[in-house]
Amino acid sequence: MTPAARPTPSRPRPLQALFNLRREEVGPVLIASLFFFCVLTALMLLRPARDAMGMEHGIEGIRWLFVGTAVATLAANPLFGWLVSRLRRLQFIAATYGFFVLSLLGFGALLSFAPGAIGQRSGQVFYVWFSVFNLFVTMVFWALLTDRFTPDQGKRFFALISVGGTLGAIFGPWLTSRLAEPLGTPSLLLVAGGFLLLALVMAWLLVRVVPDNAADKGPGDGTGPAEAAGSIGGSAWAGLRAVFRSRYLTLIAGYIVLMTALATCIYFTRLQMVAGAADGLDARAALMGSIDMWTQVAVLALQFTLTGKIIQRFGLGVALAILPVATALGFVGLALYGSFLALILLEAANRAVQRGITGPAREALFTVVGREDKYKAKAFVDTFMYRVGDVVGAQAEGVLGRLGLTMGGLVGAVVPLALAWAALGIWLGRAQLRHSAPAAPGSAHQAPQPLLPVQTPAPTTR
Repeated sequence: MTPAARPTPSRPRPLQALFNLRREEVGPVLIASLFFFCVLTALMLLRPARDAMGMEHGIEGIRWLFVGTAVATLAANPLFGWLVSRLRRLQFIAATYGFFVLSLLGFGALLSFAPGAIGQRSGQVFYVWFSVFNLFVTMVFWALLTDRFTPDQGKRFFALISVGGTLGAIFGPWLTSRLAEPLGTPSLLLVAGGFLLLALVMAWLLVRVVPDNAADKGPGDGTGPAEAAGSIGGSAWAGLRAVFRSRYLTLIAGYIVLMTALATCIYFTRLQMVAGAADGLDARAALMGSIDMWTQVAVLALQFTLTGKIIQRFGLGVALAILPVATALGFVGLALYGSFLALILLEAANRAVQRGITGPAREALFTVVGREDKYKAKAFVDTFMYRVGDVVGAQAEGVLGRLGLTMGGLVGAVVPLALAWAALGIWLGRAQLRHSAPAAPGSAHQAPQPLLPVQTPAPTTR
């Protein structure tokens, strides 16, 4: 071959070199990032208002609101499963988001025309409602992503997509801190509803841009491109049964329970400190909005520097194990110093690792399960099991406080739990890798072994 005939080695394009993206993946990643930006902006606009309204009834009452939230998420799961079984993908996403937008309008009217009722039953209802809303809107977002993208794509750019959510999580509290006192809390609810409608538009664009055959060929997925456009079918309770039938899903649920239980201990410590630092609904909402904003700045810094590199270099197992280690170290630091600044640093570090590293890694675990489980089992794990961890953490923190145990005593319980939690994360990462690996050479004719029993949806009509 002459020198002129030799192929010229192609240099990686800037986007591929910097973000590990191919040209055709740029559009879907941008849309997904904007989708997550809108979702997290809406959530973080409302979270300070939720916490402030909950505190109107006292911190001890919030512990029991967590129990009510767990019951509400359990009751909502079969309804969501029924929607997934009967409606097409965009239809049940629109139904979920539309319900929450209408609810926001209702709560906004209540705050505007009957403000005296806040602090009694309506404040409690809003707290429970938001806690359910918070989990379902994010769960639907990630379920759609695990459905549209392959396991390889999930590992490469779920962390990058999470940056869009972090920007929304910074923008939302910033809006809250600026609008809560001059405009009042009802205005925040209306603005959040507008961002949810924008998120629904992004969902429609994502389904239009990413073809079904880019995501529907994972192991254990009993569907193909033809079925993907229709409803999933199956039972409304299929998600609950799948979680307890599959060791993989059961251990994901266990990981989430441990994560939320310890995060809830941090949450209640923050509520107690904020209660002593600010009086009144709007002042507390503004203060917690400022705390949330600076916490998310730490998340963003971590995502831009370490997140993608850790997942790609060390794998999902290490990424999942980092949060338990960081949580244990944070509790040790809080026990040593015990100041408001130490608490903010602990919460910032916990949320930064959870959203910047653990979140994308945990969502990638669902890229290797079947389509039905990506929506139904994931809904049960990400909502009810999440709230079970909240209940465990809230009640445990209350019991320890009544017993008069110091932070040092809490650390003695946290460190062993963190070690078990880290080991569980490493196992899950290895399990995901086994089931996402391609077939060995020479065995291409063999179908990959499913992670779960194959679930073929029942015939449905459009």
